[in-house]
Amino acid sequence: MSDMRPNDLKAYWMPFTANRQFKQAPRMVVGAEGMYYKLADGRDLMDGIAGLWCCNAGHKRPRIVEAIRKQAGELDYSPAFQMGHYKAFELANRLANLMPGDLNTVFFTNSGSESVETALKIAIAYHRARGEGHRTRLIGREKGYHGVNFGGMSVGGMPANRKMFGALVAGVDHMRHTHGIAENRFSRGQPDHGAELADDLERLCQLHDPSTIAAVIVEPLAGSAGVILPPKGYLERLRAICDRHGILLIFDEVITAYGRLGAPFAVDYFGVEPDIVATAKGLANGVIPMGAVFVQENIHDAFMSGPETMVEFFHGYTFSGNPMACAAALATLDTYEEEDLFEKGRVLGDYWADAVQSLKDCPNVIDLRNLGLIAGIELEPIAGAPTKRAFDAFLRAYEKGLLIRTTGDIIALSPPLIIEKAHIDFAFDTLRAVLREVA
Repeated sequence: MSDMRPNDLKAYWMPFTANRQFKQAPRMVVGAEGMYYKLADGRDLMDGIAGLWCCNAGHKRPRIVEAIRKQAGELDYSPAFQMGHYKAFELANRLANLMPGDLNTVFFTNSGSESVETALKIAIAYHRARGEGHRTRLIGREKGYHGVNFGGMSVGGMPANRKMFGALVAGVDHMRHTHGIAENRFSRGQPDHGAELADDLERLCQLHDPSTIAAVIVEPLAGSAGVILPPKGYLERLRAICDRHGILLIFDEVITAYGRLGAPFAVDYFGVEPDIVATAKGLANGVIPMGAVFVQENIHDAFMSGPETMVEFFHGYTFSGNPMACAAALATLDTYEEEDLFEKGRVLGDYWADAVQSLKDCPNVIDLRNLGLIAGIELEPIAGAPTKRAFDAFLRAYEKGLLIRTTGDIIALSPPLIIEKAHIDFAFDTLRAVLREVA
């Protein structure tokens, strides 16, 4: 039995963190409000990544705080199996009305990883329910990130996330990624070249027989791999191939949903309607874990057969539609609506894009990518020390009062949607200084 002090750092195994490095020089947060974190040393740190792509409305928002307080005193928990509570149904209806097209059935989860697992299981079970149980194969994409559970890792294509965990789920294949620096370097918005990469799906259909494929899953915009944008026409081409072969198209919108691109969803922004959409992160503003999977009505209805007392879909979570999470999500949606935050990426899009592209002449910058209020700044790796240059930039930015995210040698930015021009100026002035220092 250990005898640790309350704030001893040893017991906590931190996720996606260089634990040994962190515990030698901890970066501790003690508060947050608006665009800023408060650090243990008393400094303010501007949040350039909305927590982890999730605090879209900023921090300590009064409406959300009050909703959680009120809900805790009213109904803290209710079982999700064979029981319900009003806020879960209210939230599902609000979300269904927000999503375009026929994506009007909602299944609640607790994270992006769970939303992806749910989407994949719905896809396979749907084909079985309609008499095509031979459709079990799943197609992902290189450099894709779909969470850390076994299904999401299997369809995902980030090598570091896969290599330690064995064979993963069988019957999965991958299309090529759309990270085409050679042809699309320093593109402003969607790149012009690469739509033909969607034809990889046609190639895989011929390899495996399309009648064996249940679903294709892609991020409309790949965030965790370093802000990789879809070429013009790419998503439309994927949709057409899926339609041709009876394959379900799943959008992983865990990052892009809830205003990140200047529209409620990437479905709106790109004008391409998939069969299933996985979301999380910004749904409850990162305050309480929550996710939601949107499903086309015809997919949901395919499960509604057999005796009415029978469970139609043997899947769910203890905390699906948790009352506290629903209260937080409803208050988050109210905040987005009252402050027109879904429009922010469109309103500030040009100013943001100008700021991103202004880094083109900085040392070791080999590509810049932007869409909505997202940016990717790709750096030339140090020979023999991949990731070091970007991580050094992360540490220097932290010391200068700016929180950024790095993945490999790529800096990613995705600020809260409450950002103003002065915040953008600070962020990119700081990054310009940092990039000169780490040269």
